[in-house]
Amino acid sequence: MGHAHHEHSHDHTGHSHGHVHEAGAKALGLAFFINLAFTLVEVVGGWWTGSIAVLTDAFHDAGDCLVLGTAWYLQRVAMRGRDAHYSYGYGRYSMLGGWLTSVVLIAGAIGMLVISVPRLWAPSTPNTVGMIGIAVFGLAMNGFAAWKLHGGGTLNERGAYLHLLEDVLGWAAVLLGGIIIHYTDWAIVDPLLSVAISCFILYNAVGTLRQGTGILMQEIPAQLDMQAVRSTLMAIPHVTDLHDQHTWTLDGSFIIHTVHLVVADVDLKAVLEAKAAARNALQQMGIHHATIELEWAEEHCGLQHH
Repeated sequence: MGHAHHEHSHDHTGHSHGHVHEAGAKALGLAFFINLAFTLVEVVGGWWTGSIAVLTDAFHDAGDCLVLGTAWYLQRVAMRGRDAHYSYGYGRYSMLGGWLTSVVLIAGAIGMLVISVPRLWAPSTPNTVGMIGIAVFGLAMNGFAAWKLHGGGTLNERGAYLHLLEDVLGWAAVLLGGIIIHYTDWAIVDPLLSVAISCFILYNAVGTLRQGTGILMQEIPAQLDMQAVRSTLMAIPHVTDLHDQHTWTLDGSFIIHTVHLVVADVDLKAVLEAKAAARNALQQMGIHHATIELEWAEEHCGLQHH
């Protein structure tokens, strides 16, 4: 009886969740093609100008292409509903994209540091006019792609958006560096920029990796105050205790919660009202999929761990 209600409410939220994935997949697809076209321009431009900073960003963008392509594919996989193999659907595949992305970027950033640090002692002056031109083009292309992905809900979309934002900042730095070298002839600015961009990528990628690992390990979502969840549920009429609360997120945006509510010995109508109030309270707190088990005070379910 309560279970049928639970099924219905989930299908409704699951439907809107599918729209989130669909919009995300379109944005990721567009960002992937923009990035791919630009990476090719960049590799040629980096080789032509002789700038290690442009080549570092080219390497970063090549990593982003891999990342965005994977993220786009996984986001499309994530749009599938539940089936005989995945009872929650394929949502977590989208999160896997964000996690794999971080691993690729960490490896890439370390690789670029290995190349650029020795250049600090023997810098060569790049073609600054070409460097400035490529940087302006890079700012425009990556700025547009980042804008298209702005406000994505899943870890996958947020991860891809962050990479594009890093690219925008990277190109702003390359533009500034190109202007400085052009007017001062300080060739060391080029490898210094490369080191700075690599460190920045490394810092952000490690953060995304930690977040993704937390989701994989079913960490309680940071935005939820579990003490507040407990207090809210305990305040519902006829609820005398609760235990065995579990909360995790499927992909960084879709939150799942299970709880056992102990109710006073009242009639069925009052118990069902308490259950409906609990489900409504959990939804208000940002939980998308709640499974609520009701128990009587003298009942022992064998899972009574707070």
